[in-house]
Amino acid sequence: MTSDQNSSPPRGQDDDDDALPVATVNKTRFSIIWIIPILSVLIAVFLLWRSLYDRGPEILISFDTADGLTSGQTQVKNKAVTLGTVDSITLSKDKHHVDVRVQMTASASGLLTDKSRFWVVRPRINGASVTGLETLLSGAYIAFDPGPPGGQRTTVFTGLESPPGIQSDQPGRTYTLVAPAIGSIGPGAPVFFRDVDVGEVLGYTLPPGGVGPVLIQFFVREPYDHYLRTNTRFWNVSGVKVGFGAGGLKVQMQSIQALFSGGVAFSLNRSANSVEEAEEAPANTIFQLYDDKDTADDAGYHERLPVVTYLSSSVAGLTSGSSVTMFGIQIGSVTDVKLQLDQKTGHARVRVAMDVQPERILPPSQIRHDGMLQTMQALVDNGMRASASSLSMLTGETNISFDFVKKATPAKTWMEGDALVIPSQAGGMSGIMQSLSTVSDKLAAMPFEQIGDNANNLLAHADQRVNSSEVKEALVQLRDSLRSLHRLADNADKGMQPLMKRLPEMSDQLDQTLKNANKLLGSYGGDTDFHRSLQAMVVQLGETARSLRFMTDFLTNHPSSIVTGR
Repeated sequence: MTSDQNSSPPRGQDDDDDALPVATVNKTRFSIIWIIPILSVLIAVFLLWRSLYDRGPEILISFDTADGLTSGQTQVKNKAVTLGTVDSITLSKDKHHVDVRVQMTASASGLLTDKSRFWVVRPRINGASVTGLETLLSGAYIAFDPGPPGGQRTTVFTGLESPPGIQSDQPGRTYTLVAPAIGSIGPGAPVFFRDVDVGEVLGYTLPPGGVGPVLIQFFVREPYDHYLRTNTRFWNVSGVKVGFGAGGLKVQMQSIQALFSGGVAFSLNRSANSVEEAEEAPANTIFQLYDDKDTADDAGYHERLPVVTYLSSSVAGLTSGSSVTMFGIQIGSVTDVKLQLDQKTGHARVRVAMDVQPERILPPSQIRHDGMLQTMQALVDNGMRASASSLSMLTGETNISFDFVKKATPAKTWMEGDALVIPSQAGGMSGIMQSLSTVSDKLAAMPFEQIGDNANNLLAHADQRVNSSEVKEALVQLRDSLRSLHRLADNADKGMQPLMKRLPEMSDQLDQTLKNANKLLGSYGGDTDFHRSLQAMVVQLGETARSLRFMTDFLTNHPSSIVTGR
């Protein structure tokens, strides 16, 4: 179709001509096919915006090794929430470390400060505890601790090679222990209170130059940190404690974890008013770490009385920390054992220094240091002496015992500086051996050979005397005398029989005489001389009759007594 055809016919044309149709132009319509590319563009723009919106800062973490880390896969987590992904892993410029670049999310941008900490979570065995087992299936990841608020923002960090003891958001307090050595205590070791795990050891710091005590940092969780007072005592519970006592073999172990990784325990002061009087220990308080519970309990006695004694016997098994006892009850502990030698005289002895704790014996109100010298002198006058006593023949443990000796040699106490000197005597096996040695010396001094010679001479002369004719003749004469005496006793018995028969008759006659005398007394009454004389005669007759009756009974039972005597 041409332009002429599209145009209208001119007005002057013939009406008879056929009318031509008018052409119309259709508008372009929107096709539904365009929805798909438009949606794709919108989604791409949204994803790009979302990626830029969620994209946080890129940080650099330095680790000693990249063991378990994978680029594009390893994630950074805090409380199991993903906060970033490892972008790349490269060696540092000095070739001694690994630089791990991590793309963090926007939600973590406000948490990245110089107090933040990063470490790799892997399966670990620390003493008796095993951590990180979930990474065996999911793989290692980088743990993130934001740290306490108030830090400055940064993007460069140094990762930890081991997990920290506590998280920044874990309630509790950190304290410090002072000890000459850590023993088997290490990071992660538990802290016990009444056998309950209430915290853990964070680490330790060696003194500068290696001289001085070791500082051990530990953490106690809330609410157990409120139990710590300024007078709280700590002791080491690492390993197994084996000992022999009055009850036999004793084995003590705090827990399996303390056996492998070590541990510490604490308790409150035993005094009734100490818990109320002592203040609550603030964070970073420094405490003393004792070797065992007995030593920690001894530290609760604040009064100390220095005492010294000198021993000239063996002190094997006696060391610093050994007990000082009286009647088997501990009253102190040994502080020093030292050998002293006098080069001029050649005399050697052992100086034993002790700390007697008066609070174990007397109430605090009765303790007077100015009167201790008089008290000790009174005890010494009563026979008190210090000696080394063996506690166990199996272990060889020795202690100092204050014993009271009967009929002890008089001795005096005196002051040596600020310490009281107590006289001593040999004790234990040394005392027994010394006593046996004294007895042996006395036995050795006896003339046993001379005594034996005299005994042999005496036996030889006695044998000669026994076999002599004089002894034999004397024995024969003694036998004849005994026979004659026996015949005399038989004859006396036969001669006494008539007398024995008449004795009852004589006794009856005497009784009849007494009765007549009583009648006569009755007829001559009154207080006359004749009456009194007659009454005395009656009494004498009564005694005579009684004597005759006793003699009759005795001769009846023992007729031979007339010859042999009573």
